[in-house]
Amino acid sequence: MSLIMASSADAATTSLLNPASEEPNGALIFYSDLLRKQPKMPDEFVWPSGDLVRTSQHEELNEPVVDLSGFTRGDEATIVSAAELVKMACVKHGFFQVTNHGVDPELIRAAHDEFDSIFKLPIDQKLSARRKPGSACGYSGAHADRYSSKLPWKEMFSFQYHHKNDGSDSEIVDYFKSVLGEKFENTGRVYQKYCEAMKELSFIIMELLAIGLGMDRLYYRKFFEDGSSLMRCNYYPPCHSSSLTLGTGPHTDPISLTILHQDQVGGLEVLSEGKWLAVRPRPDAFVVNIGDTFMALSNGRYKSCLHRALVHTEKERRSLVYFVSPRGDKTVRAPENLMETEIEGRKYPDFKWSDLFDFTQKHYRADVDTLESFILWLRSSQQSPNSA
Repeated sequence: MSLIMASSADAATTSLLNPASEEPNGALIFYSDLLRKQPKMPDEFVWPSGDLVRTSQHEELNEPVVDLSGFTRGDEATIVSAAELVKMACVKHGFFQVTNHGVDPELIRAAHDEFDSIFKLPIDQKLSARRKPGSACGYSGAHADRYSSKLPWKEMFSFQYHHKNDGSDSEIVDYFKSVLGEKFENTGRVYQKYCEAMKELSFIIMELLAIGLGMDRLYYRKFFEDGSSLMRCNYYPPCHSSSLTLGTGPHTDPISLTILHQDQVGGLEVLSEGKWLAVRPRPDAFVVNIGDTFMALSNGRYKSCLHRALVHTEKERRSLVYFVSPRGDKTVRAPENLMETEIEGRKYPDFKWSDLFDFTQKHYRADVDTLESFILWLRSSQQSPNSA
């Protein structure tokens, strides 16, 4: 068997000596250095042909690239123009990029540079920081702690950031030190600053989204100002059978808004008009896409973006992802004026963000139908006599 599994604290040593052993919970361990030496791709990483279909590698998504410099200058005409570009993208596929965003390029570079400090650790040390069941925080290799098929060819390290930190500027620093050790204080400090910058950028984008919907420009900003975000570092090792697997399968994000910075290797694709189209990496830009929760908050006017990530045969790929969400107990409900102007009225029932989050962590694997499946599950659980 070519998948690498372990049953002791010294996972790396055990994997080398006995690649067919298991952890106590039966979870597989993604050990890409050894997997790449195997002659055949393990079945657990092979995706269905329908998910793997490729468009011409030269076809790129013609998404808007939105200049945010108008916010810095306070230029209302430029802001309105930017909001129109965002609206056009969100109505079509929910995806755009932003430039002149005000985030220090040195900070972005530092955040990418810290990848090695995490993903080049010995396998046993990474596993000691693995995420716990039901949690989104910590290390995960190929989601193998949750699933046994259609595993993505990637490693992840995730951590939470609260928008209101009650005066503390060390939330992420403390997390890194607690799960990886004192020597990761600087790594935590880099990502603390990065998340703070992402929060401010997300608020600017929320204003553009509100303007495009004809709302008070601060409506969504206020809704999310006491929320929380999940920061994720994605590492995609090279894969000699890249045509058989995916770094991330086709899905929409269940959260509200995703802000991503990808390296120059490429691999991110968006489904638009029935075709998978590549997203050109832009070192000076952030990729932004709408998630399921914001689609509900806009009463379906803005589309949750269907996307996936490919892996490269020879090159490793890295991406920084910031997932924006409201506070867990907030009720997700579109503003009345967005429902009154629709012929069919409201498209989604009220729900708590924490319920959707729990659904994706405990009951459902995010895919192309996450929100619809959640709504069916929610209605079923509300009607059940045991739901109380």
